Amino acid sequence: MVENWQDWLVALQEIRVSDVIPQVAVLLFAGLAAFFLNRYIARHTAGDTQGVRHITQRTIQRLAFPLSMLLVVLLGRPLLAALDQPHWALDLAVPLLISSALIRTLVYMLRKGMRSGPLVKASENFISTFIWLVVGLYLLGLLPGLLAAMDSLAISVGELRITLLAVIKLLVLLGLLLVVAIWLSGMIDRRLSKLPYLSAGAAVGLAKVSKLVLITVAALSVLNLVGIDLTTLAVFGGALGVGLGFGLQRIASNFISGFILVFDRSIRPGDVISIGEKFGWVVALHARYLVVRNRDGVDTLIPNENLITTEVINWSYSDPNVRLKIPVSVSYSDDVERAMAIMLEIAQEHPRVISEPEPACRLTNFGDHGIHLEVRVWVADPEAGFGSVRSDISLEIWRRFKQEGITIPFPQQDVYIKEMPAK
Repeated sequence: MVENWQDWLVALQEIRVSDVIPQVAVLLFAGLAAFFLNRYIARHTAGDTQGVRHITQRTIQRLAFPLSMLLVVLLGRPLLAALDQPHWALDLAVPLLISSALIRTLVYMLRKGMRSGPLVKASENFISTFIWLVVGLYLLGLLPGLLAAMDSLAISVGELRITLLAVIKLLVLLGLLLVVAIWLSGMIDRRLSKLPYLSAGAAVGLAKVSKLVLITVAALSVLNLVGIDLTTLAVFGGALGVGLGFGLQRIASNFISGFILVFDRSIRPGDVISIGEKFGWVVALHARYLVVRNRDGVDTLIPNENLITTEVINWSYSDPNVRLKIPVSVSYSDDVERAMAIMLEIAQEHPRVISEPEPACRLTNFGDHGIHLEVRVWVADPEAGFGSVRSDISLEIWRRFKQEGITIPFPQQDVYIKEMPAK
């Protein structure tokens, strides 16, 4: 490997065609071998799209091309050296292929661990640019001098010497281990959600605990790798506790409330809840908030603390069956028993009304303008909403009452004029 860019210029001037052909042949053979191996892996893993096996196969497929090409190049270098042929092009290809494999791995983990968006795209660009920049500086022989210069830029805090190089190492290692931790937590989350003997709430709770543990281990590992004594964090821990007590208490409250909701199983993904004027089914539980989706497809983010401190109606807490009451009034001159039989028949015919508990019709009150009746039905899918059931049954009652001549009264008032005003 050349030491600096001047050596590169000298080496380029001394290149001969006879020196280039063997190296190009090795690179072409490495590229073809990597291409066909990648095709073979893609063809044999195309049908499997489930679980950890699929994730492992996708990882292998992404790394197959650069790593297989790297293996052929590493085998080609000693071969050319034994034949007394130069292999500077292969030396150049080795760090480039290693960088390509590293970029593919980190980007894949980032995409699997985080939701797609501008932040993920910017992170991918930053990772690629940073790695290629380091490789370029290394190939030009400028990296050792740059590292020495950054190490000389330092400040001292007591006995602790903080250098620019240490800060960059800390950020790079922290980012790298956080990407790995988030990817592993996402893989664990997907695996737990597919276990048939584990409830949705328990799966969410275990996934949250695993993510917290992995991120904590990653952060502590980075501090240990850069040489920071963990005992010096005692003061920082005390300051953080004070900060949580004053400025971050709501965040801490929401975070702890999320674990309480998960482990006491009061609210689970899929439950239908009402909180205030919000009604919908629980889509996801997160560390800080809960996602509730209504019938309009609108997602409402409700802080976990609100679910602990306020009254919440869980329509499917112990039993998914929910009873609906549909009131109807008939005239005093109509056959009430016939009207009740019609209402009960209509309720039994609706496809979403279950037979056990069976529908019922009750006379609830003798009103000022008519007799108040009420048909009561049970549905087993509250997440599908109640408006369509009420609407369908009410509309069919209206049609059948018109056919049977049963009148639905409306409020009327008789005004008696006892004395006409004088003109």
